[in-house]
Amino acid sequence: MVTGTAGFIGFHLANRLVERGDEVIGLDIINDYYDTQLKYDRLKYAGFAQEKIDYNTLICSEKHANYRFIKLALEDREAIEALFAREKFDVVCNLAAQAGVRYSLVNPRAYIDSNIVGFINILEACRHNDVKHLAYASSSSVYGLNEKMPFSTSDNVDHPISLYAASKKSNELMAHTYSHLFGLPTTGLRFFTVYGPWGRPDMALFLFTKAILANEPIKVFNHGNMVRDFTYVDDIVEGVIRVLDNPPSGNADWTGAHPDPSTSKAPYKVYNIGNQNPVKLLDFIEAIEQTLGKTAEKELLPMQLGDVAATSADVTDLVENLGYKPATNVTFGIERFIEWYRGYYGV
Repeated sequence: MVTGTAGFIGFHLANRLVERGDEVIGLDIINDYYDTQLKYDRLKYAGFAQEKIDYNTLICSEKHANYRFIKLALEDREAIEALFAREKFDVVCNLAAQAGVRYSLVNPRAYIDSNIVGFINILEACRHNDVKHLAYASSSSVYGLNEKMPFSTSDNVDHPISLYAASKKSNELMAHTYSHLFGLPTTGLRFFTVYGPWGRPDMALFLFTKAILANEPIKVFNHGNMVRDFTYVDDIVEGVIRVLDNPPSGNADWTGAHPDPSTSKAPYKVYNIGNQNPVKLLDFIEAIEQTLGKTAEKELLPMQLGDVAATSADVTDLVENLGYKPATNVTFGIERFIEWYRGYYGV
């Protein structure tokens, strides 16, 4: 099962798994955090007609015999329990969540409902249905006030600066508890600024492209003094699949005298998934301008609440353990996104 398959990363991951022959059930509530039509169009691309999608109804893809979809809320405990009991999933990848750092400042309860209540329902369902591996989306946001670069999964992450980040850190703690108590193999995935075709409208690349094409100013926070480990979605999906195929077995060398936060004696692991090549925001904008052949009018603004000035991923353990190597440079990734954007919106 892949949750969040109407979302950006979940859409790409489910399609890749289906293409390699896995039997996949996708799940999404299709909330209105951003344009639901984009979500329905992602599903349509995968073979699910919008008019056939109904709550708690499992439907088959018209393109792929090994792909089914169900519209369902993670908070719907009884329906989640029934789905797991019926389907007996081998592996679960939980990407469904209330996303966004800034939105958590105005609608905090949405994060508790989806990211906390929903996640405990997933954990319980995995525990009682012999799931062999649960991988789940965490976030680079958990690093919060950390200033040591690059961010390492061995670093302390006890100072989040948004409720979104706190909810993701909570997921890691909850997952470890279930790994320890019930032997459920769990892997947390700390994603770093994912971008690419079919991306989210609330993310920088989408916002900048839309504004520049419309001859509108772009909002550049922290006066452009931001650094992000922009990671192309294909590299993210490659990393996630490697994780899914390799459940953790526990670290025999782990000790509570010097506890490594990223591992445990229990079958528990946390990975960063990033590009390991941080880019200055102004350089990122310049690459967008070059691809579009237009110069952006920039509105320089102070840092927003909940944002961090820089992110940079240490992916050493993912490279060493699973052979992960991100291969997509930012210029190529931006070109692929803009090619998709122009085609999708006809601009």
